[in-house]
Amino acid sequence: MTFVMFTCRFFLFHLYESPKFLLSQGRQPEAVAAVHGIAYKNRKQTWLSEDVLNEIGGTVAAVEKEHLSTGEIIKRNLGKFSTERIGPLFATKKLGLMTCLIWFCWTTIGMGYPLFNAFLPQYLTNSNAEQPTEPSIVYRNYAITSIVGVPGALLAYFTVNMKYIGRKGTIASSTLITGILVFCFTISSDPTFQLAFTCLEAFFQNIMYGVLYAYTPEVFPAPNRGTGTGIASMLNRIAGLCAPIVAVNAGQADPKAPIYASGGLFLAAFVAMCLFPIETKGKQSL
Repeated sequence: MTFVMFTCRFFLFHLYESPKFLLSQGRQPEAVAAVHGIAYKNRKQTWLSEDVLNEIGGTVAAVEKEHLSTGEIIKRNLGKFSTERIGPLFATKKLGLMTCLIWFCWTTIGMGYPLFNAFLPQYLTNSNAEQPTEPSIVYRNYAITSIVGVPGALLAYFTVNMKYIGRKGTIASSTLITGILVFCFTISSDPTFQLAFTCLEAFFQNIMYGVLYAYTPEVFPAPNRGTGTGIASMLNRIAGLCAPIVAVNAGQADPKAPIYASGGLFLAAFVAMCLFPIETKGKQSL
């Protein structure tokens, strides 16, 4: 599947170079062409031209390659970690609250997701204390769960633009349902019962993650979007690294404890989502 996506990336889709990068290299004609190409793909028109760029920033100047020492290169790279990039994410009370809440959601989901999904085959195998479930049944159910989850992202594509629902409504409701379904998984050890709830959980979980990935960059100001999204992703990965530690230690006391922890983390994320102060449906970027 990864190789197929790799092939499609090069032969079916044309990704344009960043106009910002092209401008930094003094390649104004290519930057304008990239913007026009992106606009055409989105069935839009743009007023940008080389004349406009020249009027704003002067004529194209030759960009000479800098020769920096090793120390200067290190200093320049370390300068990228300046708090000047993070400060604008807290420029206002509303934006600061949004930043904290979205980072909290990425952290809790980053741990809650692998606590349940990464160990799902083990949960399915050991759900019956008297007799472990056959591996063929376990991986059949695991495959079915993965397939059933795919349409969730497609449904999210429509609900995020629906009136009275939007991004916030879609992500909050799907996260709430995901957390409830994770708890429901522990009610019975019957493989058919568990299959039903894992399928439903995967469906709503894909809605949640799909909207989270699309919504997060939208709530940050454009100049600092990469910083905000990057920190969110970092927190998500750190929490995910801690998930196996929690699963091993909590599972020794109660095999279902990691599942309860996963469900609780999803519900905590839901509470935070209900407090999101920004809805980006139908709005231009910040």
